[in-house]
Amino acid sequence: MKKLLTFALVLCLALSMFVVASAEGEKTAINVYRCTFNLAQSDEAQVKKVEDAINEYIADKINVEIHLTDIGSGEYTEKANLALANNEINLLWTASWEGTIGTNDLVPMNAVYDITDLLPGTALYESMDEGQWEATKYDGKNYFVPVYKDNVEGYDFMFRKDLVDEYGWDITSVKSLADLEPMLADAAAAGLKYPFLTQKTAMFYRWYIDKFDFFTANSATNFFAVDRETNEVVDTILTPEYAEFCKLMGDWAEKGYISEDEVTKTTTDTTTQTQDWAISWWTDIPVNAEANSRYNQEVVMQPATERYAHSTSALGSCYCVTANSTEAEAKACIDFLGLLYTDSKLADLYTFGIEGEDFEYTQAEGQEIQHVTQHSDKYNHSMWESASATIVTPLDNEPDNKADLYKDFNGGANTSCAAGFRFDKAPVEAAYTACANLFEQYGFALENGGVPADAVDDYIAQYQSELDAAGYQDVLAEFQAQYDAWKAE
Repeated sequence: MKKLLTFALVLCLALSMFVVASAEGEKTAINVYRCTFNLAQSDEAQVKKVEDAINEYIADKINVEIHLTDIGSGEYTEKANLALANNEINLLWTASWEGTIGTNDLVPMNAVYDITDLLPGTALYESMDEGQWEATKYDGKNYFVPVYKDNVEGYDFMFRKDLVDEYGWDITSVKSLADLEPMLADAAAAGLKYPFLTQKTAMFYRWYIDKFDFFTANSATNFFAVDRETNEVVDTILTPEYAEFCKLMGDWAEKGYISEDEVTKTTTDTTTQTQDWAISWWTDIPVNAEANSRYNQEVVMQPATERYAHSTSALGSCYCVTANSTEAEAKACIDFLGLLYTDSKLADLYTFGIEGEDFEYTQAEGQEIQHVTQHSDKYNHSMWESASATIVTPLDNEPDNKADLYKDFNGGANTSCAAGFRFDKAPVEAAYTACANLFEQYGFALENGGVPADAVDDYIAQYQSELDAAGYQDVLAEFQAQYDAWKAE
């Protein structure tokens, strides 16, 4: 009997130890969806290699296992939105400017997890200053985790350097879009397919941010903005600036400077990696030389606008935990991001891929630290859509002090008069959506040279008429009321 009791005691002790060990070692699996911009398509086999390498590396650091899905930018919105609807995602990469699954879409859809109470005291929360978390709140709550990058907004004119050298262009003389014309004429005469590459992007809300705060951060609703001079919400479609811009685009298209491929969206996100274009646009960042690696050729920049900190500038690249996630999965997402934002090896693995296959560590003469040289056509990401600039190893064409440059860059911007304002479209959502849908029919063509210059005024009038019929004036009045109430707080 004594032996039986002793055996039972030992068995119970062993079982309890097993249970404890299992609990301590149990992994929470999370599905991570991200977009790739540097490659036309992701290589599934290489993505799986990266996934396996990440899981091996983090195995003894956090009780998390990731399942990584990497989708090319041309398909990302559609595929990620479908996966989101099917509750297949826990951690989603998104941005304020993304369509359908952008930050301004996800909150009203109740598709994101409120992580406000999960953040304090975590490695993730401590990885950035409190201002980043405050700037990215919605209704006082944290739903998004910003990638610490260039979290203010400004734009540059971008030129292929070989053409600047060949034609002797003085890019410092370019102060406005109109100043580009002689250079575009050279490019057209040389037979380039895309003298001015818009990257199939409606650019009014970017080129004119010195005049307006386009607080919706969405080209499809750029007909609502705050005039910086008057600090009032205005209908930008009826401003002289909009007519000026659309007429210039129409004129350039007639001269052969803008291809009809832009209106038909035939150009791709990798067109910038070809020699078919001369001048395009670039979102200003602290180390603009990053573009050389992204576009596989040397480019040079000339400032086109000032830089502004506003309501969505810190959400130009971010992550969110999806609302379908359990609390355990939400905590696992935060644990993973906390390690990603503080561990250089993990950040490099997640950003650049497998060392020796997708990239190499190099250290050129004069460099005090190791840098990264990318050379993969299977897995290739950039810091801005991956992890914090303070932890991702600089590229071989970037300075040693890249992290400090980003901190100084973010701290040196203008603060917009509308910074902190977020519009609640719920009271007029049907009309808001109807107006946004009209943008594709009218606004996109106007802003990409699809309307001849002499027809722009009539086309704008028709556009405004259609907007009004869709309920535009009601939405505008709601914007004005909410903004006035916000200013009075």
